[in-house]
Amino acid sequence: MKEGAAAADIRVLILAGGMSYEHEVSLKSGRRAADALQRLGFACYTRDLDGELLPALQEFPPDVVLPLVHGQPGEDGSLQAVLELLGLPIVGTGSTGARRAWNKIAAKDLLRTAGIPTPDWTSMPRQAFSDFGARKLLDRIAAKMGLPLVVKPNSGGSGLGVHAVHKEDDFPSAMMGCFSYGDTALIESFVEGRDIAVGVIDLGDGPVALPPVEIAPLHGDYDYAARYNPGATRWTVPAVLSEPVAARTAELALEVHRTLGLGDMSRVDLMVDDAGGIQVLEANVAPGTTETSLLPMAIEAAGLDLGEVLATMVRRALARS
Repeated sequence: MKEGAAAADIRVLILAGGMSYEHEVSLKSGRRAADALQRLGFACYTRDLDGELLPALQEFPPDVVLPLVHGQPGEDGSLQAVLELLGLPIVGTGSTGARRAWNKIAAKDLLRTAGIPTPDWTSMPRQAFSDFGARKLLDRIAAKMGLPLVVKPNSGGSGLGVHAVHKEDDFPSAMMGCFSYGDTALIESFVEGRDIAVGVIDLGDGPVALPPVEIAPLHGDYDYAARYNPGATRWTVPAVLSEPVAARTAELALEVHRTLGLGDMSRVDLMVDDAGGIQVLEANVAPGTTETSLLPMAIEAAGLDLGEVLATMVRRALARS
């Protein structure tokens, strides 16, 4: 397949769904991305992950693959590694960058080493939580780090298993809720402030930060329900930030994107406090493209079209092959 081929001659496979807790969100992302590309004339089709995927890819290989599988194995590098072994061009981040971003603890180590501000943290595997006396261990963590804290799975997204701990009595239940979604808990210092997301896209001239999005849940935390139920959250794009703070959020998002070795697109989540201080929380290598997803909002705010952006990424992936 030549780089300059007509859209109708480029077979784009969108992989969505999978077996993670984010299955339904991933399917919605896949459908919207497929609609956007089909409107531009691409021969685009979607497929869920199953045991017949490899034989199907080998028998009828697509020209380009756009992985939009949220959670494992779509964001941990496993799916990307399989596609790389098959020699299929991928839109997004390759296996190495995906592995870096997926492991939040390892990613925070890289960010801290690079001088990128991120909240203080510790980690706790489920087994250690049981072996070393859960309550005494949590009391020690609370005494050393102070409250409030945030407990989240070391891997995963969509706010699943994330709990704020404001009282020591809430700590054990927060840990157990976290362990429902993963075997290792990341325990971070709580950052009071505004929740900001900055999308990063690379259309051929290097990564560029999109307008920041501010996330304000109308009730409670920005959990799974607040993310995907229309009317549960207020989004402001571009976020109302002072010019220096807005510039710094963009700068940090780009630094994170480069430090972790991310590809065509990413989303970086940050907290901005009242004094304008910024802390990076994490990066996402397969941002959602649903109606309530943040990356499409930022793309639109930048005066761009989601379909055109994806089409450019598809052609870039084809050119890289």
